Amino acid sequence: IKELMGAEDEYMTLFDIIVEEEGCATMIVFQMNEEDVKRVISNHLSMFSTDSWSVSPKGELGRGKPHPRFYGTYPRVLKKYVREEKILTLEDAIRKMSSFPAQKLGLKDRGMVREGFWADIVVFDIRRVADRATYDNPHQYPDGIEYVIVNGKVVVEKCVHKLTLPGNVLFRPRKGLD
Repeated sequence: IKELMGAEDEYMTLFDIIVEEEGCATMIVFQMNEEDVKRVISNHLSMFSTDSWSVSPKGELGRGKPHPRFYGTYPRVLKKYVREEKILTLEDAIRKMSSFPAQKLGLKDRGMVREGFWADIVVFDIRRVADRATYDNPHQYPDGIEYVIVNGKVVVEKCVHKLTLPGNVLFRPRKGLD
């Protein structure tokens, strides 16, 4: 980084980056082997998640350059590992994204389309779903996501975000720590 920035001192380079990015500098580390990823996601005990925070192409949440998977983790799974490489069936991928994580996290009324459960639904076109975010241009919504319904309220309609925010922070039940 020091050489790319044309600096002599690595610490001053780091401080310059922090100041330039107004304290919002991030780092992306490439440490996963694709064959390992394929082996892990094909295991029946694996599930999908992301460690991202709230982002948006506009406003304060659109600052910086987050990892492209902030916008594209799930569409990437559907396009790459279901549609193209056929490592997972569509049904198994959906289970690993929804009911399985909800079950493991103790979210008893989430993760399935069932009477009495919260209506959290994503409607997508499997032929078109694809992640568009890149390292250079990460603030890109995916293609093929037709509708997103959160807590029964439409958030994305005909691929357009309606700027509604009906979601809540979910807490799983605590066991033995009360």
